[in-house]
Amino acid sequence: MKSEDLREFCEGGVVGASRMRAIEENAMAFGLSSSRMMESAGRALAGAVLAYRPDNVLILCGKGKNGGDGMVAARYLRSVAEVHVIYLESGEMAPETAAELLLLRHSAVTLHPIRCTPDVLALRRLFERADIIVDALLGTGAGGTLREPLGACVELANGSGVPIVAADLPTPGIRATRICSFHRPKQEGAEIVDIGIPLEAECYVGPGDLTLLPERASSAHKGAGGEVLVVGGGPYQGAPYLAALAALRGGADIVRVASPAFIPMPDLIYERLEGTHITEDHLETIMRLVDRADVVVCGMGLGTESHAVVQVIAENAARAVFDADALRHPLPVADETIYTPHAGEFARMTGGDIPGDLASRARTVRSAAANGTILLKGAVDIISDGTRVRFNRTGTPAMTVGGTGDVLAGLAGALFCTLPAFEAASLAAYVNGRAGTAAAGHRGNGMLATDLVEYIPGELFVRKNYG
Repeated sequence: MKSEDLREFCEGGVVGASRMRAIEENAMAFGLSSSRMMESAGRALAGAVLAYRPDNVLILCGKGKNGGDGMVAARYLRSVAEVHVIYLESGEMAPETAAELLLLRHSAVTLHPIRCTPDVLALRRLFERADIIVDALLGTGAGGTLREPLGACVELANGSGVPIVAADLPTPGIRATRICSFHRPKQEGAEIVDIGIPLEAECYVGPGDLTLLPERASSAHKGAGGEVLVVGGGPYQGAPYLAALAALRGGADIVRVASPAFIPMPDLIYERLEGTHITEDHLETIMRLVDRADVVVCGMGLGTESHAVVQVIAENAARAVFDADALRHPLPVADETIYTPHAGEFARMTGGDIPGDLASRARTVRSAAANGTILLKGAVDIISDGTRVRFNRTGTPAMTVGGTGDVLAGLAGALFCTLPAFEAASLAAYVNGRAGTAAAGHRGNGMLATDLVEYIPGELFVRKNYG
């Protein structure tokens, strides 16, 4: 895709801390190290400070990467101004920031370590002499009440009367004259500073998106990972069970299968539906199960005779993933919905053909996503909630084997228990493709959908360090 097309699908507006962390980790997976981003950020910060033509610069640095940005700025400013750096010495410092501090020890910069409020008050004269102050105390991950001695730094900076340039995001309570936000604004009114993050780190799903998964609390009990109900089967027996196994491997604690088809699997709870296919006679049983489920996954192996049941499920489900035979008119719409069509199913949903080029396909998916999030499966998956668009290119031609789409739907259902629809669909596409590639590495074109299921946990829960 051309860069101008890709730029169209980058999100606008303010970005949150968790999303920015994901983008940065995606960039690191491409080879842009955290240290290189810090160098770019600090140099840009120094440029903003130089616009004020100061003779005396005071830089306030915390222990995190935001502090490292300030230390890089100090290196670039040392030859044109007198530079003093106040830095928080107590506690563990981010490795990149510690490396920058070591460099400053060999530069023409005066360092002032602080541990407590009296340390800050003893440096009051630096605040009074400064022509400009750089706030690099806390970054995008900051929250809660400001602790000492940071509170004393903020108080003295606010009372100085000189311009304050904030790195990325102002420390809570500080009087920022100018905010230099790196890559994307973290609050309204900030100016954007480009630090070289590739557009693809934002527009394509990557390993950084795994950081969006919530941590399982040490006090978690059975069910904390969510309960998924899979409704399907009849004409095709195995499809709902592939989805259900994927939901378990995707972190759901309890998975029930409501189906006329029974395949004995001890990890799944089977809810028997008499007959050869699902009918309205089964609604009483199904509705009882829908009421207790966090997410319903529906459509796999269902056939064409059960759509009235699908409609009732949609009307009563808080969150639902619709796949395969559920993707027909009238389109089912739950309170929150994910649709996982392949190209043919998408055409059936929308009544129109899909363009050949990726950018046009993405615009088409975005326009169609009026009732929920669409995950259009393909060589490059396209995910949209009607506003945002994300692309995924993980996967392998070996995944043309039957059942991999059922696995994707079940995985999306599990992630939907703890993530919003767009994030759950995006991450499901990424992990499903990664798991398929891992399985094909051992099975080649003889890979089965059940092989893919076994590789989901390793791709979803085992974090890689990209440095």
